[in-house]
Amino acid sequence: MNFDPAVAARQALQQAENQGELGELEDDILEAEETFSSVQGPEATRAYKALQEFGKNLPQTRYFQEFLIYITWQQVTEGPLPEFFQQGLKLCNQFLEHFSNDILNTPSHEHVLNIRQSFQAGLGMETEEIIEEYEEDSFAGGD
Repeated sequence: MNFDPAVAARQALQQAENQGELGELEDDILEAEETFSSVQGPEATRAYKALQEFGKNLPQTRYFQEFLIYITWQQVTEGPLPEFFQQGLKLCNQFLEHFSNDILNTPSHEHVLNIRQSFQAGLGMETEEIIEEYEEDSFAGGD
């Protein structure tokens, strides 16, 4: 990845605040994010999971959903468990499904595609790009 997911997470959360995406949950979200960002271990994992639960209640919030993708990568780097790779891939797919038309040709689009490939690689999946490269190198037809 050619960007810092922690920085991207802060920027996305700031945008979510600025756009009013967090609504009544804003104080709770910011408190959970503060915990997630300032501690490690089980307490940070609990805060991460709380943020994910908030995300389930705010599925149409572009910037907050983007934030959740980036913090999932941060969680993966803390504890590279399959559940976090799976959650990250799920979040990326949902994000791209809902917001691709709005973010096409933006840094956000590129970042989410890149991080999605990283989640796929962490799960041992071949990425579309790798498959395309393989197909370009293969022979078409007989001998």
